[in-house]
Order: sequence, then structure tokens, then C-alpha cells
Amino acid sequence: MLYNAYELQRTMLSGAAAWASIGSEVLSNPALPVGYFGFGPVMASALDVFAHAASPRGKPTFDIEEVAVDGRTYAVTESIVLHRPFGNLLRFEHEGLAEDAPNLLIVAPMSGHFATLLRGTVARMVESSRVYITDWADAKMVPIEAGVFDLDDYIDYVIGFLEHIGPGTHVLAVCQPSVPAIAATAVMSSNDNPCRPATLTMMGGPVDTREAPTSVNDLAMQQPLSWFENNVIATVPLTYPGAGRKVYPGFLQLAGFMSMNLGSHLRSHWAMFKHLVAGDGDSADASKAFYDEYRSVCDLTADFYLQTIEHVFQRHSLPKGEFVHRGQRIDLGAIKDTALLAIEGEKDDISGIGQTRAALHLATHLPESRKKYHLAQDVGHYGIFNGSKWRNRIAPVLEEWIAAHSKARVKAA
Repeated sequence: MLYNAYELQRTMLSGAAAWASIGSEVLSNPALPVGYFGFGPVMASALDVFAHAASPRGKPTFDIEEVAVDGRTYAVTESIVLHRPFGNLLRFEHEGLAEDAPNLLIVAPMSGHFATLLRGTVARMVESSRVYITDWADAKMVPIEAGVFDLDDYIDYVIGFLEHIGPGTHVLAVCQPSVPAIAATAVMSSNDNPCRPATLTMMGGPVDTREAPTSVNDLAMQQPLSWFENNVIATVPLTYPGAGRKVYPGFLQLAGFMSMNLGSHLRSHWAMFKHLVAGDGDSADASKAFYDEYRSVCDLTADFYLQTIEHVFQRHSLPKGEFVHRGQRIDLGAIKDTALLAIEGEKDDISGIGQTRAALHLATHLPESRKKYHLAQDVGHYGIFNGSKWRNRIAPVLEEWIAAHSKARVKAA
């Protein structure tokens, strides 16, 4: 009933948003005097903000058309290089890249948003690297005949993608995938897989949530696993290809994130309204662009979501040495030559300081020369991988790490 109730509400809001958009356009028409006097601009702006907030959203596109490198502009090409039921492997590159440019696999979060949330991450790193990214599917769009997708499958997908790209690949895991990415690295290292990552960078990841717990961690700990299974898992309705699949709906994740910083979101929409009234369309468009991405959400399979809650947030299986993949215990001590970089944001309110750094301590057999920790000052969770601080302060750290250990891996071979 939860999903059906949401779909009914979404349909109603969609109609209201369409009428609001029409009303805003009419009141803003330069041919009509009402658009210049009295409450005309105020009403038009209010309707515009409502229409934007209530409009339904689909999957965004990356839309990275070009990149500037050393004063020259190059066209960026995007292609699907590997198709899998629960996620494709995308590649971004441009003609200005050197033949020996590093291959970088960005493992995007499967946490309710599409991989396009990392558009800024891809756009910055494609300047110097051939970038691959995991484009996870919306679970409600995957037919139930495709089978299940859980943490084991996530790890298998990462390993499969690395094997497809080939040896010497660098990996960047943003937030939630830090756990399965380092698990995949450990599995590949224990099997002496030649395609194990040359470097693994984890940014704002919940490797050990016992370190500096945040409100997100507290919420996961306050209820037993059965509560999540009974209260936030829904069945995909018949209107979607994945009808009958058990999922954690993206709209619930969005509601949770919005409620965490409700005051901030309300202020943002109030500022958007004031910009529109004042005729500052550029500032309003910037806010709209952010929320277009932020409110574009997708569903997670119930198996993956519940296992993540259980093993990452409740049982702390990885740091305790109790994490199992396909029946085999994962030993982070097996990582002996993949260079690890942990990056955290000083003001991260989702993954607290120390949660990602814990990975460096858990890789007990990795030389200290292959470990690095970077604390980004005055940076929140999303600022780690998007925005000016990411582009100018954090990305260079990552590029230097990749360059240093690309040479080291070549010499070792």
C-alpha cells in the first residue's frame, strides 16, 4: 500500500504542478500588464517554485559535453562499455588524454540517487583520466526475472567491472560503496587477481560507523533489522517493469535526507522565490539545477538495503573481521600492494570523521608508504566530491596519489 499511496500522491501533484507551471508562464508573459504590477510577479514566482518542487522527475543525464585542459577545449565522449541488469559500466574520455592516461573506475553510491549525482566528480577527473563509472539501475525498472541483487552481487559487479577494464585500474569509491569497494579489493588481493586496483580512494565512506557516529548512524542503530523490513520495504506496483520486486523506495530515502536538513531546504526554496521575484533568473536556475538532481531518486533492492543496514551500520561486520562474501570471510589484511587513500570532510554530517580513515588501520599488511589520509577542511559531505573545493583542493590530492602509484605499479611489474 505504501508504494500505491505514493503513486497516487505523485499523480495528483503532477497535475497540480502542470497547472502551476501554466499559471506562472501566464503571469510572467511580458505581453500582459499583470506581470509587471501588484501581486503578479509574486504569484508567478510562487507558482514557479511550487511547480518545480512538485514536478515528477526521471533519470537525469550526465550531459558532460566538453572539458578544458591547459587552455584547450576537448569534446567528451560517453559510452556504455558493459551492460548488466542492475547497472551499466560507462566510460568518459576525450582526445586530449595521453595514451598512458590512467584508467579510473568511480564506484557510485547505491543509496537512492542516480550516478549522475557524481557529475561534478566525473567532469573534474576526466581532465586527466579515462573515467569509468558504475551507472546503477533503478530497481523498480529491473524485471524480477533478472534475479536478486545484494551485497555479494555488488562486490561481484565491482570485480567484474575491474576485470573488464584491465590491470592497473584506479578506483574511487564515493561514500556508501567504500565498504564493498575495499571488500572487492581484499577478495581480489587474496586471489592474486591481476586486475586488483592499483589504488583505492575512499571518500566519506562508512567503513567503521562506530567512529564519530552521526544522526544517520544513530537512526540505523535505534531499530532492529525487522523494523526496517516491516516499515520501509515496499513492493513495486504493476505500472513498472520491476513489478513484484521488494525494494527500499527512493522517495523514502529522499524524505529522510530532506528531513535531516529541513530548515536549510526551506531557506533554499525561499531564496529561490526571492530571486525569481527580483528577476534574478540565473541564481534561481542554479538552485533549480541542484534540486533537479537531488530529487531525482531511484529504488534499491530490499536485499542490498537490508544487508547494508545489518552489516555496515548495526553489526560492523567489516571492521570486526566478520564480513563474508560468498561464504568466505573477507580479510583486509590481504591487501598488500593496492595503495589506499582515505578522504574525509571536516563538516561531514553523514560519515563522521574517522569512519573512512579506519580502512587504513584495518589493512594491517599494507606498507605505510601506500597509505594516506586527507582531511578536507571546511567541507561537508557533498562538498567532498562536488563543487569548487572538490575541484581545486581535493581532486589534485587524488590525481597526485594516482600518478605516484601508477609509476610504482609499473616499476614493480
